Amino acid sequence: MIGKLLKRALDVGLAGGGLLVAGPAMATIAAAIKVDSPGPVMFVQERIGRNGKTFRLLKFRTMKNAPIKYNADGSTRVDANDDRVTRVGRYLRGALDELPQLINVVRGEMSLIGPRPEMASQRHMYRPGDEKKLAVRPGITSLAIVHGRNDIPWAQRVAMDLRYVERWSLGLDLKILAQTVLMPLGVKAFDFSDVLGDEVQG
Repeated sequence: MIGKLLKRALDVGLAGGGLLVAGPAMATIAAAIKVDSPGPVMFVQERIGRNGKTFRLLKFRTMKNAPIKYNADGSTRVDANDDRVTRVGRYLRGALDELPQLINVVRGEMSLIGPRPEMASQRHMYRPGDEKKLAVRPGITSLAIVHGRNDIPWAQRVAMDLRYVERWSLGLDLKILAQTVLMPLGVKAFDFSDVLGDEVQG
């Protein structure tokens, strides 16, 4: 219980501080999106949250209004040179576009670390037992993200999410958060094999 309270306190403290520090940059990004292409600054999408309750996830818009592309396993994809992505969006995707989710964290809809939330329309893809990942708040970053993000098949990502829920600790959250910060530098500083096991890592 104390660990969960500390996790929430960490979420609110870091997310709130992040919004204050990143505020000017977020305003600049919003202006650039507005000038670059027609449409709203924010991309708002219904996602599956804790205990299966849906919420409105916030992101900076990085794409034009176009049909969603799906992988063979039903997960979504954005190709390397996807023509749906705007000019500004190419610089934002994968990191800066997620900044508005700090608002979701402060609201209590998300955590900094936790399973990434699926679209509400993907609920039918859950297999028996997969709903256990909904016992915690979804996160901005996760075990799956520090292991390859969308390059990992859907089933393996869900397996990683379930293992995270089973093995959760504040120390694990701090390791995932630190590895996420190091990812843009191409540095792999932490080994999560003790949490995932060979059968989940693949």
